[in-house]
Amino acid sequence: MSLANDKFPSSAAFDAINQAISASDADRKDAIKAGNAVFAFVLKNKAGETDEWHIDLKNKGAVGKGLGDKPTVTLSLSDADFGALVAGKANAQRLFMSGKVKIKGDVMKATKLDPILKKAQTKAKL
Repeated sequence: MSLANDKFPSSAAFDAINQAISASDADRKDAIKAGNAVFAFVLKNKAGETDEWHIDLKNKGAVGKGLGDKPTVTLSLSDADFGALVAGKANAQRLFMSGKVKIKGDVMKATKLDPILKKAQTKAKL
Protein backbone atom coordinates (compact mmCIF):
# COMPACT_ATOMS: atom_id res chain seq x y z
CA MET A 1 0.00 0.00 0.00
CA SER A 2 1.44 3.32 -1.07
CA LEU A 3 1.77 6.13 1.44
CA ALA A 4 1.90 8.76 -1.30
CA ASN A 5 -0.81 11.38 -1.65
CA ASP A 6 -1.14 12.93 -5.14
CA LYS A 7 -1.81 16.35 -3.60
CA PHE A 8 1.58 16.14 -1.85
CA PRO A 9 4.23 15.26 -4.47
CA SER A 10 7.01 14.82 -1.89
CA SER A 11 4.94 12.24 0.03
CA ALA A 12 6.30 9.59 -2.36
CA ALA A 13 9.45 9.86 -0.23
CA PHE A 14 7.64 8.08 2.62
CA ASP A 15 7.42 4.97 0.42
CA ALA A 16 11.17 5.24 -0.26
CA ILE A 17 11.92 5.72 3.46
CA ASN A 18 9.75 2.71 4.31
CA GLN A 19 11.58 0.65 1.67
CA ALA A 20 14.97 1.77 3.00
CA ILE A 21 14.27 0.91 6.63
CA SER A 22 12.44 -2.34 5.91
CA ALA A 23 14.75 -3.71 3.21
CA SER A 24 15.98 -6.34 5.66
CA ASP A 25 15.70 -7.19 9.34
CA ALA A 26 19.19 -5.77 9.89
CA ASP A 27 18.21 -2.46 8.21
CA ARG A 28 15.10 -2.24 10.37
CA LYS A 29 17.06 -2.93 13.58
CA ASP A 30 19.74 -0.38 12.59
CA ALA A 31 17.09 2.27 11.91
CA ILE A 32 15.34 1.61 15.24
CA LYS A 33 18.67 1.73 17.08
CA ALA A 34 19.68 4.97 15.32
CA GLY A 35 16.33 6.73 15.65
CA ASN A 36 14.76 5.37 18.85
CA ALA A 37 11.77 7.71 18.38
CA VAL A 38 8.49 8.24 16.55
CA PHE A 39 8.89 11.05 14.01
CA ALA A 40 5.65 12.68 12.88
CA PHE A 41 5.38 14.93 9.84
CA VAL A 42 2.68 17.47 9.02
CA LEU A 43 3.06 18.63 5.42
CA LYS A 44 1.25 21.59 3.91
CA ASN A 45 0.80 21.80 0.13
CA LYS A 46 0.47 24.87 -2.09
CA ALA A 47 -3.33 24.74 -1.78
CA GLY A 48 -2.99 25.10 2.01
CA GLU A 49 -4.12 21.53 2.73
CA THR A 50 -2.28 19.44 5.32
CA ASP A 51 -1.67 15.72 5.65
CA GLU A 52 0.23 13.63 8.21
CA TRP A 53 2.70 10.73 8.18
CA HIS A 54 4.97 9.14 10.75
CA ILE A 55 8.16 7.12 10.87
CA ASP A 56 8.09 4.73 13.83
CA LEU A 57 11.70 4.02 14.77
CA LYS A 58 10.83 3.16 18.34
CA ASN A 59 8.71 0.01 18.07
CA LYS A 60 7.92 -1.20 14.56
CA GLY A 61 10.52 0.29 12.27
CA ALA A 62 7.88 1.28 9.73
CA VAL A 63 6.30 4.30 8.06
CA GLY A 64 2.58 5.02 8.19
CA LYS A 65 -0.17 7.59 7.70
CA GLY A 66 -1.25 9.83 10.55
CA LEU A 67 0.80 11.10 13.48
CA GLY A 68 1.48 7.64 14.89
CA ASP A 69 1.42 6.55 18.50
CA LYS A 70 2.69 9.32 20.80
CA PRO A 71 5.20 11.00 18.47
CA THR A 72 8.50 11.89 20.11
CA VAL A 73 8.95 14.79 17.73
CA THR A 74 6.58 16.41 15.20
CA LEU A 75 7.92 18.36 12.24
CA SER A 76 5.62 20.74 10.37
CA LEU A 77 6.80 22.01 6.99
CA SER A 78 5.72 22.63 3.43
CA ASP A 79 5.52 19.82 0.91
CA ALA A 80 8.14 21.57 -1.24
CA ASP A 81 10.60 21.95 1.68
CA PHE A 82 10.15 18.29 2.64
CA GLY A 83 10.84 17.27 -0.96
CA ALA A 84 14.02 19.37 -0.98
CA LEU A 85 15.07 17.93 2.38
CA VAL A 86 14.68 14.31 1.25
CA ALA A 87 16.37 15.04 -2.08
CA GLY A 88 19.35 16.46 -0.20
CA LYS A 89 18.82 19.94 -1.66
CA ALA A 90 17.92 21.51 1.68
CA ASN A 91 19.51 21.44 5.11
CA ALA A 92 17.17 20.65 8.01
CA GLN A 93 19.04 22.97 10.38
CA ARG A 94 18.81 25.89 7.95
CA LEU A 95 15.11 25.25 7.35
CA PHE A 96 14.56 25.23 11.11
CA MET A 97 16.60 28.40 11.70
CA SER A 98 14.71 30.22 8.94
CA GLY A 99 11.36 29.20 10.44
CA LYS A 100 10.38 26.92 7.55
CA VAL A 101 10.29 23.87 9.84
CA LYS A 102 8.36 23.94 13.10
CA ILE A 103 9.38 21.28 15.62
CA LYS A 104 7.28 20.13 18.57
CA GLY A 105 8.64 17.69 21.10
CA ASP A 106 12.22 16.47 21.46
CA VAL A 107 14.26 18.74 19.17
CA MET A 108 17.41 16.67 19.73
CA LYS A 109 15.66 13.57 18.37
CA ALA A 110 14.99 15.48 15.14
CA THR A 111 18.75 15.41 14.50
CA LYS A 112 18.59 11.58 14.40
CA LEU A 113 16.42 11.77 11.31
CA ASP A 114 19.16 12.89 8.92
CA PRO A 115 20.82 9.46 8.36
CA ILE A 116 17.41 7.87 7.73
CA LEU A 117 16.55 10.51 5.11
CA LYS A 118 19.98 10.03 3.50
CA LYS A 119 19.29 6.30 3.15
CA ALA A 120 16.03 7.08 1.37
CA GLN A 121 17.68 9.62 -0.99
CA THR A 122 19.19 6.82 -3.02
CA LYS A 123 15.77 5.19 -3.46
CA ALA A 124 13.50 8.24 -3.85
CA LYS A 125 12.72 9.50 -7.31
CA LEU A 126 11.56 13.04 -6.53
